[in-house]
Amino acid sequence: MKKLTIALASAASLAIAACAEEPSDNAGYDDNAAADQMTNDDMAPGTIVEVAQGDETFSTLVSAVTAANLGETLSGEGPYTVFAPTNDAFAKIPEATLTELTTNDTETLGNILTYHVVEGNVDAATLTQAITDAGEGGYTINTVNGGTLTANVVDGNVVLTDAAGGTSTVTSTDVAASNGVIHVIDTVLMPQ
Repeated sequence: MKKLTIALASAASLAIAACAEEPSDNAGYDDNAAADQMTNDDMAPGTIVEVAQGDETFSTLVSAVTAANLGETLSGEGPYTVFAPTNDAFAKIPEATLTELTTNDTETLGNILTYHVVEGNVDAATLTQAITDAGEGGYTINTVNGGTLTANVVDGNVVLTDAAGGTSTVTSTDVAASNGVIHVIDTVLMPQ
């Protein structure tokens, strides 16, 4: 996650520096016209897919999204909240199973991946408040594949329980994207 933070900070610094440079010949240069052309989108992070592509921690996720043909969808307008498994999370899946999913059973892979996606932009503060409001039974999250996750706070961490009874801990939150937000998780969630 530190790499993502450093990469985003570096990209933002470069973008700010690039925007701050003035042409060496100011003849005909209109400061107001240049300001009018710049928008907040010039400085916004990329889409969820682009942010994930920019962080080696998510290389397996990016490969899986590509194999399941979900790149265009997750690059769409959104907004989406993605509970993004790291490479270490995918490493918990037997290699033969992961290979089968990414090469032959991409429909099941797509179902698993969309189980990690929620419509809307749900930041960490909103999620933890919803968990608190839901009480002891936990907060039910509806995913875009039609399944549900249950979120609870355990020892100060948000823990998601999937349909198969497995759990995943949110290890980092609120990674901004232009079309939503990413929360990093340590285990791949299974819809069944």
